[in-house]
Amino acid sequence: MTELLTFTDTRVMRAIQLIWKEAAVLDAKDYPAWEEMFTDDGLYVIPIDPDTDDFAASLNMVYDDKRMRQLRVQRMMQGYAPSAVAAARTVRIVSRFTVEEISDDAVVIKSAQILNAFKRNSFSTIGAEMTHRIEFTGSDDNGAGDKIALKVARLIDSEDAVSASGFLL
Repeated sequence: MTELLTFTDTRVMRAIQLIWKEAAVLDAKDYPAWEEMFTDDGLYVIPIDPDTDDFAASLNMVYDDKRMRQLRVQRMMQGYAPSAVAAARTVRIVSRFTVEEISDDAVVIKSAQILNAFKRNSFSTIGAEMTHRIEFTGSDDNGAGDKIALKVARLIDSEDAVSASGFLL
């Protein structure tokens, strides 16, 4: 019952709103805006091992700090990059939020994401268990200035072969 009470906490609602905004920004392919949603020391990780929490010592599909996110955004926006040519149209559904941690300056939330993509006359669906650490940098309850300090996308098929996707998770 206490977990349900956390959804009345304004910090939790601010974090969920930022996660939904991130999904909308990615579906709109506004990659520069997405990159700006992260803290300067924020990480974007897609691990291969579904159980690891030691991302620095594990093999990952993606392990991006600020510099690598910027390079990834540049590749996504350049017309000659394979990921940018006929980039997939996507629709994300993010739901099943569970609150892992709450403090005065951050919330850790897990969720489920279903991403539907359409590229080159083909549909694909990708499922992932998500973890976001949202840091509150804004001074009010409207969430302005809140940032993603950690985003982990644990693909449900992470241990299988993964083809080039043409979108960010």
